[in-house]
Amino acid sequence: MPTTYTEPTDLAKLHPPQLASRLRALTEHADQYFARMPAFCTVEPIAPGKWTALQLVGHLCDSAANNIQRVVRLQLAPELTFPGYQQDEWVNTQGYSTESWADLRALFSALNKHLAHIIAKVDPAHLAHIWHYTEGDLTLGFIIEDYIAHLKHHLKALPGFPATAL
Repeated sequence: MPTTYTEPTDLAKLHPPQLASRLRALTEHADQYFARMPAFCTVEPIAPGKWTALQLVGHLCDSAANNIQRVVRLQLAPELTFPGYQQDEWVNTQGYSTESWADLRALFSALNKHLAHIIAKVDPAHLAHIWHYTEGDLTLGFIIEDYIAHLKHHLKALPGFPATAL
C-alpha cells in the first residue's frame, strides 16, 4: 500500500463540495503563511535531512498536479492504472531549490484552487472509481481525502505554521 495520511471514510459519507471547501480553506491559510515567509527562509532545510521550504512547496505543487490528473481521469473511467510518483526525483529534476519563491507560491495557490474547483464538481457516484496502483487499489474518494491529509501533514512541518489552520 502506498504511504497514506488518513484512513478511508465510508464513501457514502463523503460530500465533494465539503472536501473542496476544506481544501480551499487550507490553501488560503497556506497562502497567508507563505506571504509572510521571507524568501531567505525558504532555502535552508526545514530540519536536518529534510527539504527546504522551496522544495517542500514544489513537492506540494507536484502532488496537486498529479492529483488533478487522478481526479479528472477517475471521473471518466471506473478503473484506471496510473504510475506512481517518485517525489525526490520530481523535486530534483524540476530544480525547485532555485525556483522563484513568488512564482512557486503562485503555482501552489493556483493548482490547489483549481483542484478544489474540480473536487467540488465530482459526482458522488464516481467516488468509488478505482486507481490500480502497484502497491494497492485506491478509490477516488480516498485519493481526495488523502490528498488533503497529505497537504496538512507537510504544512504542519513548516516552522510556525498555525496549528489552528489545520
